[in-house]
Amino acid sequence: MKQPDYYEGDAGSGIVLLHWRRLPVFLAAFLLLLFGGCNEAELEASATDRQCLAPTEPVFIQGGDFIMGSNATYPEEGPAREVSVSSFWITPTEVTVGQFAEFVRDAGYVTVAERPVDPSAYAGIDVKDASALQPGGAVFRPQSVAAELNWWRYAPGADWRRPQGPDAPAAKASEPVTQVAFEDAAAYAQWAGGRLPTEAEWEYAARAGGDASVNEISTPPGGANTWQGLFPVQNTKEDGYEGVAPVGCFPPNAYGLYDMIGNVWEWTGDWYAPRHETAKRNPSGPEKQESYDPANPGVPARVIKGGSYLCAENYCMRYRPAARHAQETGLGTNHIGFRVVYDER
Repeated sequence: MKQPDYYEGDAGSGIVLLHWRRLPVFLAAFLLLLFGGCNEAELEASATDRQCLAPTEPVFIQGGDFIMGSNATYPEEGPAREVSVSSFWITPTEVTVGQFAEFVRDAGYVTVAERPVDPSAYAGIDVKDASALQPGGAVFRPQSVAAELNWWRYAPGADWRRPQGPDAPAAKASEPVTQVAFEDAAAYAQWAGGRLPTEAEWEYAARAGGDASVNEISTPPGGANTWQGLFPVQNTKEDGYEGVAPVGCFPPNAYGLYDMIGNVWEWTGDWYAPRHETAKRNPSGPEKQESYDPANPGVPARVIKGGSYLCAENYCMRYRPAARHAQETGLGTNHIGFRVVYDER
């Protein structure tokens, strides 16, 4: 068997709106403090000096019971309840660009972002921008502070090789692969002899046996690749990275798993609903017909976990094991990747 090596947050959340209303009040003061901090050379040096480890052998996770979910932050994370999961293996890092390239070469696979767009999918819709009919993916490109809808752009030609767009630098082999739709991630996992984790498996592995209350503490700057500073105005890059980081650059959790929090969101196999199901043993989410995302009604979505380099204290705050988000399955972005689990080795 081969072992190969958009929206952040919820605009309808009270937490997000509270922080956003405060933004104009302290923006000027924040920027004054900001420019007195570390310079660009110092930040680049901190990233260069960081030792990034990239183990590839799957880690065995002994099954057990844990408190899944949370009642403390966002309503979709509840209800918190005791869940039991069976033992499994999980890759210690997110799947890298180099690993995904091996899959593409071996299987002759073409990702969703590279395939011709079917015009019939837009039947009856007034497409105002012809670029939407070209292959590509969603890219984070904020044009203003206040307009959330302007933070993301559909970038024709963006794919896993060049996730920022065709004119941007190519992704490094050591970075987590992005611009992968759910279908792409599932295809890779099957090729590798595994599957995508359930939300319960992912959260169990991310908590690493820790107490549920402890796991709800925000990750401090430097402990994971998240957004430091005032999102989306300025990223102070205290962790050494402005965007995605190579896998394994931050300390692993107690189970030896890297980047379970931050860096890129990760696909799970579960369909999304705004409340957890009640199953207590090996829950696997609702059925497709029961999937519902209040922000995008009528479009089934999968659960993504872990937060990303775009999660900040003033916006998103989803760099916690219990945090979850809905993601439409047919579109890749430059901040979503995945890892693989195995039922047996």
